[in-house]
Amino acid sequence: MAAAADLLGFAPADIGATALVGVIIILILRGQLVPRRQVDDLLAVKDAQITALTTERDTWRTAHGVSEEARRESQDQAGELLELSRTANYFFAALPHAAREVSRHADVDQAPAAPPP
Repeated sequence: MAAAADLLGFAPADIGATALVGVIIILILRGQLVPRRQVDDLLAVKDAQITALTTERDTWRTAHGVSEEARRESQDQAGELLELSRTANYFFAALPHAAREVSRHADVDQAPAAPPP
């Protein structure tokens, strides 16, 4: 008991019942001492908030996954389109050269092709 008296500055047995009830009433009025039902209600509210935030987090995480997949697919498609545009560019760049070759050969060989025997 000496240790409690040293910590508190007084011996708990020295205070009377009236003082103890007074301290409890003061603690209740200041909100430092609350009934278990109120604590359970507050915990239930916090649990509901945590559940709502967890659900929202999971929704955003799923949305981010879908968005990233769409971005990767779009990037892959853009790469394919770039390759196709390069191929088309080479084709169209080669057309004038091919046309000159065809017209040069057409000028040289005016004879109709002979039918096969």
